Amino acid sequence: MVTPMPAEPSCVAFIPARSGSTRVPGKNIRALGGHPLIAYTIASALDSGVFGAVVVSTNDEATADIARHYGAEVPFLRPAAMAGSRSPDIEWVEHGLGALEDAGRVFECFAILRPTSPFRTAETVRRAWSTFRAADGVDSLRAVERVRQHPGKMWVIRGDRLLPLLPFGPSEQPWHSSQMPSLPEVWVQNASLEIAWSRVARDGHTIAGHTLVPFRTDEREGFDINEQWDWRLAEELVASGDWTLPPVTRAAFGG
Repeated sequence: MVTPMPAEPSCVAFIPARSGSTRVPGKNIRALGGHPLIAYTIASALDSGVFGAVVVSTNDEATADIARHYGAEVPFLRPAAMAGSRSPDIEWVEHGLGALEDAGRVFECFAILRPTSPFRTAETVRRAWSTFRAADGVDSLRAVERVRQHPGKMWVIRGDRLLPLLPFGPSEQPWHSSQMPSLPEVWVQNASLEIAWSRVARDGHTIAGHTLVPFRTDEREGFDINEQWDWRLAEELVASGDWTLPPVTRAAFGG
């Protein structure tokens, strides 16, 4: 007797795209390589074939129009109270899941794909989904990459004294005085993607839960545009052909 394969859980991709960025104004809809930045994340999410819906969460009508042009859904606008620079992700995730449920659309999982990681591809998303599905007993998956600046070499200032941020390691050879290859391996989260069971948000009021599986990304997949310097670097990488943006098959917005 052949045991039937379990059905794939349903998953919605949320692409957060609030307006109001101060470090890179208008970055979500600013043009990079011929399309608004958000277009590449929408294309990768759609092309991955993983999601039952690709939904952009934004407080901005102009962003909503662009998102729809590239094939995403914008069935609601994010309330202004959830679109501030310090608004926690869980607020708009709960809002999005709730709005979809009110419309009769219940998803067992959700993913967060931030438009500031434009080099993340459909293959990246599929690989992350496979990692998440293969992990037993986890609440969520989070993309991580090796740190470039190790916390073992970081300090805090208290008054006029410099104190190590991590006062660990052997006293005879403190981490701050050690070579990088001898330090413990440390990973830092990036903005490429997260996947979680919806129950984690509904029941635990968190987007991550307590048990996470790591998803290791390379430099390209985890590249995040947060500063003007990041934007200039992304433009140079694209113009030189060193890195390639995911394919976008739709005509350029407004073209």
